[in-house]
Amino acid sequence: MDIDAKEFRNSDITVTYDPCKCILSGICARELSDVFSNSIIPWVNLDNTETKRVIKQINRCPSGALKYHKNNEKKQAS
Repeated sequence: MDIDAKEFRNSDITVTYDPCKCILSGICARELSDVFSNSIIPWVNLDNTETKRVIKQINRCPSGALKYHKNNEKKQAS
């Protein structure tokens, strides 16, 4: 089964989540629970903290399931 990546946006960044890559470590929800939740939908709320904190947490994602790009930059082709 193919599951599409999910996107979440604020005025600064777009965050993508690929559930097929996620290893469910929970590090995002444990370390930045204001943004990432295991029990609330939508489970990513980018308005609850500064963008730089979100970026820092995404960079700690062990599986690479969470990625981001700045909205004022063009997406680079993979």
